Parts: sequence; structure tokens; C-alpha cells
Amino acid sequence: MALWRGSAYAGFLALAVGCVFLLEPELPGSALRSLWSSLCLGPAPAPPGPVSPEGRLAAAWDALIVRPVRRWRRVAVGVNACVDVVLSGVKLLQALGLSPGNGKDHSILHSRNDLEEAFIHFMGKGAAAERFFSDKETFHDIAQVASEFPGAQHYVGGNAALIGQKFAANSDLKVLLCGPVGPKLHELLDDNVFVPPESLQEVDEFHLILEYQAGKEMREEWGQLKAPHANRFIFSHDLSNGAMNMLEVFVSSLEEFQPDLVVLSGLHMMEGQSKELQRKRLLEVVTSISDIPTGIPVHLELASMTNRELMSSIVHQQVFPAVTSLGLNEQELLFLTQSASGPHSSLSSWNGVPDVGMVSDILFWILKEHGRSKSRASDLTRIHFHTLVYHILATVDGHWANQLAAVAAGARVAGTQACATETIDTSRVSLRAPQEFMTSHSEAGSRIVLNPNKPVVEWHREGISFHFTPVLVCKDPIRTVGLGDAISAEGLFYSEVHPHY
Repeated sequence: MALWRGSAYAGFLALAVGCVFLLEPELPGSALRSLWSSLCLGPAPAPPGPVSPEGRLAAAWDALIVRPVRRWRRVAVGVNACVDVVLSGVKLLQALGLSPGNGKDHSILHSRNDLEEAFIHFMGKGAAAERFFSDKETFHDIAQVASEFPGAQHYVGGNAALIGQKFAANSDLKVLLCGPVGPKLHELLDDNVFVPPESLQEVDEFHLILEYQAGKEMREEWGQLKAPHANRFIFSHDLSNGAMNMLEVFVSSLEEFQPDLVVLSGLHMMEGQSKELQRKRLLEVVTSISDIPTGIPVHLELASMTNRELMSSIVHQQVFPAVTSLGLNEQELLFLTQSASGPHSSLSSWNGVPDVGMVSDILFWILKEHGRSKSRASDLTRIHFHTLVYHILATVDGHWANQLAAVAAGARVAGTQACATETIDTSRVSLRAPQEFMTSHSEAGSRIVLNPNKPVVEWHREGISFHFTPVLVCKDPIRTVGLGDAISAEGLFYSEVHPHY
């Protein structure tokens, strides 16, 4: 009887410890092992796989991310390319003799004072931005100081070059890059990236990337200013990309290269041009896209803009209907709906994390108003939206496959690239996505509760499918530049377009 009671007692305690583990999965393993050992029950059993929400989510992604059946073989990317000079924004402005004052946004930078005010404005919000610097001589003086600054790093820059570089990491893909490629950029590009001779030029275009850190160990301060999020402020005096000089070279190269996917970016660089040139180039963009053979998807990557008239023209002057897919972030999405009087356009800015229901409403509106339908001759069937803590892929039904894997892959690369790791390091990332949200605010949406074990959530609305997944945000990011381009490239890499497209 005593032996039986001892066995029952041990079994009861084992059950109790098991219940503790199930009810408190985030309890440190060391605490569970200590409890087990104190009960003299021998070595504690190993927990069944990752127990933190981040670990469970990363493991679930790995199971979901599978290569599509029909894969891209040849990808053509154009037309903006440059050398990014990356350094601390605070340290550069200090080196330029500037002092922290009041923040103020400027759509175009004309002076060092404009630079200081705009940088403070966006650093205070922890937001990304990109601006044109109109004064050539002043910009070149600042660029020289930045390029020679201790710790300044030189990287491949420009959306097209960054997307091409990301694709080139896959050895089974052939990548064509058209853009203004100078000697330094050519040296930095992957050997797997082919640049037509007509794209080579004697001088590089430089973009200055002023980063601000926000991690516990790396938080930057300037006077009373502290960045709530790590991000970057970009500025340049870039005339080659601004005039989209390589557009004709890009289009003429496609016939010989024979791509099965085309990626276009750089329209935002036209903000520094006259309205007449903007209109002329947009018409040429549409004509050029129209010359691409039917059946080859064209992805348009948007970037930070301040000119509402230019954005409205991109939306309405047949650019959207001419492309197949869009990639954009929260600032670009809000600016788009403000410029084209779409849903939630009265919102002046996002209040913290962009509301999922509002984002969903705007994506739905873009595809309903400008996407493919029985009554509209449009090619647009896909939008990849990314923000710091979550991503959404919205697609018109019947045109794309493997989008569950695509959105998960895009989110995963955000965590690995920001932390500069090969795989997700769960000790260096955190799950910051909303734990529950509504899928719409303009109609009766569904309430979603986040489950790390099933990290991709799907919902449907009038022939459009939405795939949502959280991002595991790097706590102390190594580099924030080019994340959006890496996300879009990875999402496209795992996407599959239906053959009848």
C-alpha cells in the first residue's frame, strides 16, 4: 500500500508540473527544472519544442514556407540604382556643425538647415523618409563629409539594385539590372547580377542614409530628442535616377533577356523634376510597360513620396492598371489614399501601429477601383503591404498561388536581415503585432485573435483574399536600409502566378 501511495504521489506531482508547463508556457525552463528536481523526481523532461511566442511563430513559419511549383527563372529589375552611404544621422549633423532645434518637414531640402529640421521631424517619430536635396554644391559637400566619416559604410542602393541583389542570392535565378551603375556600385553588386553595357556610367550616384537607433543598448539621443523606433532618413541630389534615364535601356534589354518577371521602381525619384517632365515620363513608363509581352508579371515597388499630384498621376494615369503587383509600406499606403481620396484619407498620420482594419480597407479599395475585374482592363491583382510589426498580402482570387508562404517568407526576412542573422534568433526579436484586430472598419469585419502557432491569418472580401502575418521585430537592428526591398523580393520569390495570367 505504501509503495502504491508513493507511486500515486509521484504521478500526481508529475501531472501538476505538467499542468504548470501547459498553463505557463513562458515560464523559464530553469524554473521548471528546479521545481522538478526539488521534488526528487529525477531529471526533468525536455520541453516539446520552442515555448516562447517568438519561437513558436518562427517554427510555424519554417513549416509553412515552401517553394512554389512554378518558379521564376529570369528576373529583370530597373531602373533606380546608386551607392548608399550609411552612417549615424546624429553624428553626421554634429560633424556638419548643426545643433538640434525644432523639427519641420520639408518636401524638398534646399539647405543644411532644411536637412536638420526634416531629420529631427522624422527621428522624433521614428519614421522613415526620403527627400531630394536641390542644391548640388551643398549636397556634394555634405556627401564628401559623410563618405569620409569614420564608420561610414558603402552599400548597394536604390530599390531596383537592392531587389536585384536580393534575387541574385538565389543561384538558380538569372538577374538583369538596368540603372545608372557607376564603378563603385558595379564593384558592390553580386556576380550573379548582369548589367547591360549601356547602363554603365563613369560616376556613381550617392544617396546618404542617416540612421537612428532605438534599441536599449544603442538608443541615440540628440539634445532632448530620442527615436521611438530605429529607422532612417534618406536624401540625395540624384538627377540620373530622377529623370529615369535608364528606362529606355531597361525596356530594350528585355527582348534579349526574356524575363518571366519584371520589377520596376524609381518613380518616386521624379519628385525633383518639373511637372511637365513628370507627365512626359509617366506616359513613357506606361507605354514601355505596355510593350512587355502579355503573361509576364510586372511588379511596381513604391517608395517615400511627398508630391500628391505625382502620386495621384501614378494611380490614375494608367500606371496602376498597367502593373501586376505593388509593394509599399504604411507611409506610402496612407499617402496614396490621401492623394487619390480613398478610404480613411482624412487620417493625417498613423497613430502608432497602423490599424489592420484600416489598412485592409485601403488595400481592398485599390484592388476594387484599379485592379483586374470582369468590367476593367487592368493587370493589377496583387499588393504586398509591409509595416514594422506585420505584413498583408492582398490578391484578386484566381491569379496567384503560394501566397501563404510568400507573406511568411517576407516577414521572416525582415527579422533576419534587420538582425543580420541567417535564421531567426528568438532571443533578439520580439512579437509586437496587435494580439487582436478587426479585418475592416468600412464594413462588418471579423475579429481576429493572434495565435503564434498559426501565424498566417486569411480572410476574404468580394473576390479578394488577404493573408496577414506578424513580424518578429529585431530588438537592436544592425541595419534598417533596404528592408522593404528585401521583403518585396522575398515575397515575390515565393509567389507563383497562374499560367493563364
